[in-house]
Amino acid sequence: MIEKIHLIERFKKYVTIDTESDPNSNTTPSTKKQWDLANLLAEELKQIGMEDVSIDENAYIMATLPSNVPHHVPVLGFVSHFDTSPDFTGANVKPQIVENYNGKEIVLNAEKNIVLSPDYFEDLLLYKGQTLITTDGTTLLGADDKAGITEIVSAMEYLLNHPEIKHGKIRVGFTPDEEIGRGAHKFDVKKFGADWAYTMDGSQVGELEFENFNAAGAVVTIQGKIVHPGYAKGKMVNSMYIATDYINSLPRLETPEHTEGREGFFHLHNIKGTVDETKLEYIIRDHDKKHFEARKEMMQKLADELNEQFEMEIITVEIKDQYFNMREKIEPVMHIVKIAKQAMEQAGIEPIIKPIRGGTDGSQLSFMGLPCPNIFAGGHNFHGRYEYVPVESMQKAVEVIVNIAQLTAQDISKFKMEEE
Repeated sequence: MIEKIHLIERFKKYVTIDTESDPNSNTTPSTKKQWDLANLLAEELKQIGMEDVSIDENAYIMATLPSNVPHHVPVLGFVSHFDTSPDFTGANVKPQIVENYNGKEIVLNAEKNIVLSPDYFEDLLLYKGQTLITTDGTTLLGADDKAGITEIVSAMEYLLNHPEIKHGKIRVGFTPDEEIGRGAHKFDVKKFGADWAYTMDGSQVGELEFENFNAAGAVVTIQGKIVHPGYAKGKMVNSMYIATDYINSLPRLETPEHTEGREGFFHLHNIKGTVDETKLEYIIRDHDKKHFEARKEMMQKLADELNEQFEMEIITVEIKDQYFNMREKIEPVMHIVKIAKQAMEQAGIEPIIKPIRGGTDGSQLSFMGLPCPNIFAGGHNFHGRYEYVPVESMQKAVEVIVNIAQLTAQDISKFKMEEE
């Protein structure tokens, strides 16, 4: 399989290129710097021997590994995104290599006393004796999703260098702006031409996911009235106080820090306020479609009640759906999940099948006609200074990709039997 040093060097090359996306931009990609990695990836795919390599005007990259079997095989796809989250800086990433991790604290930055500790991040103990790649404590790492890109490119290179491994036609696709919810918006599913695909965008080794949150974003705007505070009695309306009433009217325990599994939530992630106007930005999440719709209705109902109390429209709520639970699109083709499950088992991995508490390009692609479950890429603690990825997990991801390619080239009817 792919050597550690090869994976490390490829991954380091990708993460040291800043590709942070920008939710306030209207362009695609949302930042010009994403082109730096996009162009590099397109050239690298050509260099390793991929065919039909293309990069369009929006930086979407596609390439083909031709089939090496004489019989018909479904066209398989693998997808990852190259942007990083705007939640935490991805500029000047300095990856650190921790060989033979001993299960103790890792000092990321001695000067700033930033420590990655298993006392807080218990998952670290799963990787004792392995090689970890961490941050230096001042940036995110970018394993989300440059680990996935590293794995896909490395798997394609491995298959090209080992033609004795039989596989059908494989398409790979790399997207911008996934972190701001736009990764699949301009993805040309017809051009991609795959029967199904997998996003390599999960976390812990073994993760296999085919259901995700239904998701919406909400902007709550509260209008106040500003007058001189010395003459404010009966005249001033402080929008920030009303915003506090609105916030406290939503279920306090239905927030990200109090929920898990399939439990949904309201997440207030941004506030901008003055006496005259306050804006609250929420994301709304739920795996259950009925509960999801009820959450949206609750937010509007609270605004209506406060408007009635003030006898004027003082609060407006704008809600926009973002993506939906891909489970309904995957269940009719569950053989694609079974193939991935067997591919993991062949690699000595126990599959962890669970719902995604988030979304991937795959959720949108599934509704665009490309069924697309999600597979682990290996990283942990995404979007922050404590992000890390075990190299052995990336090696296993490469092995899973190769196994999926082999299994798909064989008789897949056994995986379909329960669906017929």
